[in-house]
Amino acid sequence: MLAGLGRQVQTTGLLAPDAIATALAALKRFRALCDILHVKKIWAIATAACRDARNGGDFIAQAERICRTPITVLSGKREAHLTALGIISGMHKPDGIVGDLGGGSLELIDVHRSRVRAGLTLPLGGLALQDISERSIKKAEKFVEKAFADLDMLHDGENRTFYAVGGTWRALARLHMWQTGYPFHVMHNYRIAAREALEFSRLVHRVDTETLSKIEVVNAARRPLLAYAALVMENLVRTIKPKEVVFSVLGVREGLLYSLLDKRDQARDPLITAAADLNVLRSRSPKHGEELIDWTDRFIDSSGLDETADERRLRHAACLLGDIGWRAHPDYRGEQSMNIIAHGAFVAIDHPGRAYLALSVYFRHMGLSEEDLSPRLRELATTRMLDRARVLGAAMRVAYILTAGQSGVLKKTPMQVKRGKLTLKLPGKYAKLASDRLAGRLRQLARLVGRDPAIEV
Repeated sequence: MLAGLGRQVQTTGLLAPDAIATALAALKRFRALCDILHVKKIWAIATAACRDARNGGDFIAQAERICRTPITVLSGKREAHLTALGIISGMHKPDGIVGDLGGGSLELIDVHRSRVRAGLTLPLGGLALQDISERSIKKAEKFVEKAFADLDMLHDGENRTFYAVGGTWRALARLHMWQTGYPFHVMHNYRIAAREALEFSRLVHRVDTETLSKIEVVNAARRPLLAYAALVMENLVRTIKPKEVVFSVLGVREGLLYSLLDKRDQARDPLITAAADLNVLRSRSPKHGEELIDWTDRFIDSSGLDETADERRLRHAACLLGDIGWRAHPDYRGEQSMNIIAHGAFVAIDHPGRAYLALSVYFRHMGLSEEDLSPRLRELATTRMLDRARVLGAAMRVAYILTAGQSGVLKKTPMQVKRGKLTLKLPGKYAKLASDRLAGRLRQLARLVGRDPAIEV
């Protein structure tokens, strides 16, 4: 629910009475839901509007009585830091400037992997700009340009990534998706080249947004703020000169949760962790997925195929997801697995990476033909990714017909390139697992890697 607490703070210095009423009503509902769910611990935070308004303290007191828990009013510095942690928790090896555009403020902070530098807060939130400019986009332009005039930290973002956080920027990205016919509608890690982001932001802030096609995909409550969000984006991209703009659905809230984790949990790879959880939830033998990682490691390392560290990471995730569709009807296992992976709540993976995971598991179930392949996913994957997905899918087809998805077999039946041949070893009792279907699948994989197949017993 958009309460709009920051709507009049810049001009009146006060939270608007109707905004207070809306916010308190929402908090009553949230508290009731927490009681129904038997929630034992609540972390409650407030940001710029409550921080800046003269009656912010009175509002917080009312809110605390409703929530029955203390509410922390974040400083601008703390808010920026938590936003950065939100990006660290949900992006793989982030490197660039993070910008969190709220209703009352814009937080900017520099992030490199897990390192967070000092940030700053500017009164450039959508509601604040609308308020201070008296709803004049021309006045807002001058205010924004002046605010960015002497910010040295922005120049540190050149040729790096700008991470856009905040609901109105996500609305802007959603509009761009629909305007351009983007084939995938997952918002997290949606990427736009800097030049395209600059041109689109300029378009949105200079025209009546209601005249834009596909405007209905944006929540009606956010439409009046689109022009201001686009104005800030345009000036940031022009000033920073990043290589791309990446949109994140994770921000302050996720950063707060991340800050509560111990160092060991913070260091875990969120993609691999999520894939492992789904493996446990849906696979026949979760241990088999883990063994598949080691089995394909040996195969890839001996195959002569070059593999980057990021590609290896994606392959490991795909191995963990290889059997999540086994409960579906055999004719639909590939399609169901592909949809679960493509649209799942994964973070720390970009859209081409999602396509690779989904395609690998699709090929594992449905064979290596592209005839029935989703053109939307095919459009996201590079030629190299499609090739590697087919190789991994073919390798998993060998593994699953060999093991029936059960653990303990792959460790005893290694597959690797030896003396120029793709060799599958079936020692002792495992020799009985040899079959024409197994040999056929091994031949398929061997052709993909340019080797002759061999089964060694």
